Parts: sequence; structure tokens; C-alpha cells
Amino acid sequence: MIRAIHEWCCDNGFTPYLVAVADGRARIPREHVRDGQIVLNVSYDATGSLTISNDSISFKARFNGAARDIFVPIGAVVAIYAKENGVGMGFDLEDDVTESNESATSGTDTEHVEPEPTAPAPAGRPKLQRVK
Repeated sequence: MIRAIHEWCCDNGFTPYLVAVADGRARIPREHVRDGQIVLNVSYDATGSLTISNDSISFKARFNGAARDIFVPIGAVVAIYAKENGVGMGFDLEDDVTESNESATSGTDTEHVEPEPTAPAPAGRPKLQRVK
């Protein structure tokens, strides 16, 4: 399903965004994790060597100018959606991802964490209003 939504986004000129849980199995830039999750642009323009298999998603991308190899297990994917209109799909987490994420976040980390960007709500029909 992730592959199909990704292809739909790319075919229609949208930017596919992937939301994943930052568990111990995922190879992601930890400095971009917010509230235990990361939002990744997985468009072909933003990634290199993108592979979406039945078990994982892997690609190369630049973060703050530094090239990184990214690996996300399919079980850690929370959602995939189009940036422009918020259309996409959310997924349930696998039990082992939830348990490993809880154990990873149970430490005494006092670092300030900013809220994660959320998918924009789909826009309704535009309205014109006359202002006097």
C-alpha cells in the first residue's frame, strides 16, 4: 500500500511524505526526530536509490548538506501522505515497534523537543467574500 500511495503521489505531481517511528531499528537522522517520530520527504527529487520493498524503505538523502543512508522498517511507518493536500493513509504500529519505542523513550531526556509538523487538512471548496 505504501508503494502504491507513493506512486500515486509522484504520478500526480505531489510530494510524498512518510511519517515513521524513530525506533532502534530505523537508521534515520536523530536530530530531526520530534515526539519519537520523523517526517521524511520520499519524492524522487529528494532521494537517491529509493527502494520500497515489502520489508523496508531505504534511500540516500541530504540533511543539512550531509549525505545520509536512510533505512526504515515497514513496521515503523505510521503514515504516507501528499504534502500539498494531506491525502494519504495512516497505519497501525506493529507490537515490537511500540515496545522498542517505549523502552527507547523511557530515559530521562530533558532536551527541548519541538512539535512535529502535521499533515495539512484537505482544503475545502474556495469561497469568495465581498469586503466593503
